[in-house]
Amino acid sequence: MDPDLKMPKAEPLSILLLAPQPFFQERGTPIAVRLLAETLAAEGYEVHLLVYHEGEDIEMPGVQLYRSAHLSFIKDIRPGMSVKKIICDVFMLFKMISLGREHSFDLIHAVEESVFLAQFLKLFTRKPYLYDMDSCMSEQIIDKYPRFKWLGSMLESFEKRAVRSSIGVIAVCRALEDTARSYAPDKPILRLEDISMVDENAGGDELLRAAYHVNDVMMLYVGNLESYQGIDLLLEGFAQALTTAKNNVDASLLIIGGNADDIEKCVAYSKQLGIENNVVFCGPRPMNLLGYYLKQADILVSPRTQGNNTPMKIYSYLGSGKAVLATRLPTHTQALSDEVACLVAPDAESMGAGITMLCSDKDYRARLGEAGKALAEKEYSMKAFREKLSAFYKKIALTGE
Repeated sequence: MDPDLKMPKAEPLSILLLAPQPFFQERGTPIAVRLLAETLAAEGYEVHLLVYHEGEDIEMPGVQLYRSAHLSFIKDIRPGMSVKKIICDVFMLFKMISLGREHSFDLIHAVEESVFLAQFLKLFTRKPYLYDMDSCMSEQIIDKYPRFKWLGSMLESFEKRAVRSSIGVIAVCRALEDTARSYAPDKPILRLEDISMVDENAGGDELLRAAYHVNDVMMLYVGNLESYQGIDLLLEGFAQALTTAKNNVDASLLIIGGNADDIEKCVAYSKQLGIENNVVFCGPRPMNLLGYYLKQADILVSPRTQGNNTPMKIYSYLGSGKAVLATRLPTHTQALSDEVACLVAPDAESMGAGITMLCSDKDYRARLGEAGKALAEKEYSMKAFREKLSAFYKKIALTGE
């Protein structure tokens, strides 16, 4: 056993959770971080959460929240690597060092690129870190900035070293689990998928059909409008369905989420495609009403075209009991199959064919919805999440004895 990977015994175990994100915001990673922090606190761990300066302060029982230095010139930090995030990571490093001097942490739980901060801290404190691998950073950067493809091997080597120096890895999906195992076959690795956030008891007062005059099949997308989400593909496929089979397809596409700039661009593209009368950009809605909105739809769509991690919304889509339409890419197929979703190739013609098929076959939609909900209840519940995380933390503690 590498002596650097030993965790000192403590009651309770003190954890510094590094989350390089605006927090709290109602989007994927911050939601997952909140779930993680609250679950660890409920398990009896002493949780200290360090995040960016941007975001909403929220109450989390048993969790102490810290923020990096306030940077008034940096606002609206978006998902994915960016210059803004790099600057915030530098100031997060300073705050982490300060917290390391003030507290005697037993373990650093590092989310995404904060693993490199944890590596730095380990050099001086010998404190072990757990790598929470929410994405393959080397692939993510190259997907977003193709001109840096020549840096791929170097970025991958950094990521490999981060895995090998950790006390263990938590991977959010099968593809990332496989990546981590390829880097370090003997490393303790947990695949910990996100969960359905559908609250069966959540109720609201906004009926989408009435508010937006929807009298036909209602398709719904929920999430941000970043390019990797495939919104252009969705709009192009929807246009294909309306124009090539308009006698059979009567549908409206509602899109929840996105900021003002992204919505403006998508509205313009909808007009260019000639489908603006069938597409509604609703803007953001409260996350706690996610299930309420999902259950109003007939079809839920995820047209993602990039990345290998499964979108968090997929688990809520399944939990809603509604038919799911998604691209047939590893980002989806590691969680979805043809038994629980309509999977299509990531091109406009295939997307249009999938839309046409689902819109014209109510029984098919019902079968997919029932199968998806059963899968979510079995594999992607809060109970399953807590049991997996608790068992892995106990395993890590035993490994470090």
